[in-house]
Amino acid sequence: MSSGIKRSKGAVKEIAGKVEKKVGQVVGNERLEATGRVRELEGRAEQAAAKSHERVKGKVEEIVGKVQKQAGDVLEDDEMKAKGKLREVKGKVRQKANQ
Repeated sequence: MSSGIKRSKGAVKEIAGKVEKKVGQVVGNERLEATGRVRELEGRAEQAAAKSHERVKGKVEEIVGKVQKQAGDVLEDDEMKAKGKLREVKGKVRQKANQ
């Protein structure tokens, strides 16, 4: 399952938990309120885990891009250098998008 799907499922779980918690508060059911809070926190944790996974993937992509760019420098291959730079930037963007 992709990280995007995991983030979405976590967001849905968080929202469902908030609703359940609020319903529990309104009807005075402490157990329902507590289970809603647990679901909300589980959803947040799932989202955080998915973001963390994407940041790691971004860092790896950034490092691989740097290596590819340097190899292009050494081999005097402008295309390889450009592809490496692009990959490095994509990795940085992925990390930034998942903070």
